[in-house]
Amino acid sequence: MKLWRLTRAPFVALDGKGAELHGARYAPRGHPVVSLASEAGLAVLVALRYQPQDLVGIPDDFVLGWTEVDSPPERVPDPDEDTIRAFVGDWLESRRSLTCAIRSRVLPEADVIYLNPRHPAAARVAPLTTRPFDFAECLHRPPMLDSFREPK
Repeated sequence: MKLWRLTRAPFVALDGKGAELHGARYAPRGHPVVSLASEAGLAVLVALRYQPQDLVGIPDDFVLGWTEVDSPPERVPDPDEDTIRAFVGDWLESRRSLTCAIRSRVLPEADVIYLNPRHPAAARVAPLTTRPFDFAECLHRPPMLDSFREPK
């Protein structure tokens, strides 16, 4: 399964250090976990949520990357966020699978995939293959949009 991540270049390692220091949406601080996405577009949308609305002052070192994982993810039940957090905490502690899938709140047709870097199989996951990513280029408005607007 191909998994996607949009991150800044200094943070491409799949070691989960950022989440370990600061926590993640569904993972408690103190536990390394890597947030990935089942779709490239979801990786972009999730990262965009954390940028300033006007995109002023954001770093210019973002990269879009992907890696392959052979094992299917464990599905996280999602009746509510507290249940998800409890499940993820137990999943991280138990190290029972390499990845788990959480239905995305941003794009429910796709999944946020958590990778547990403490699982024995994590050492066999290839590093991200990356390319530069520019939010301004991604969100560039084509000139023909002006022709769709009604005159004032």
